[in-house]
Amino acid sequence: MTTVTVRKNSAGAYTGFTCSGHSGYAAAGSDIVCAAVSILVINTVNSIERFARDEMRVETEEEDGLIDVSFPNEISREASLLVDSMVLGLTDVQKQYGRKYLILQFKEV
Repeated sequence: MTTVTVRKNSAGAYTGFTCSGHSGYAAAGSDIVCAAVSILVINTVNSIERFARDEMRVETEEEDGLIDVSFPNEISREASLLVDSMVLGLTDVQKQYGRKYLILQFKEV
């Protein structure tokens, strides 16, 4: 299963997110849940980099299906909106395919 943990501070501002694991919905190359999650997460990272230009640290481990993003500073309104959009998409994927394949969770840090 894929787990996405979205981190927020006590004020409710995003501090980062981590996506890890493989959904197991189907065989590699045919897994539409894994593909959907990957597209949403990677597109968010790329969009923040290109359109919002907020500072972020990104770590990846392809074999483990890991993408870890942290924001060392408070992010802009634009970057926050992009993360909101990712969360919306992930919520829809979780509703469609179930928590057996995708867990979306929030953590206060």
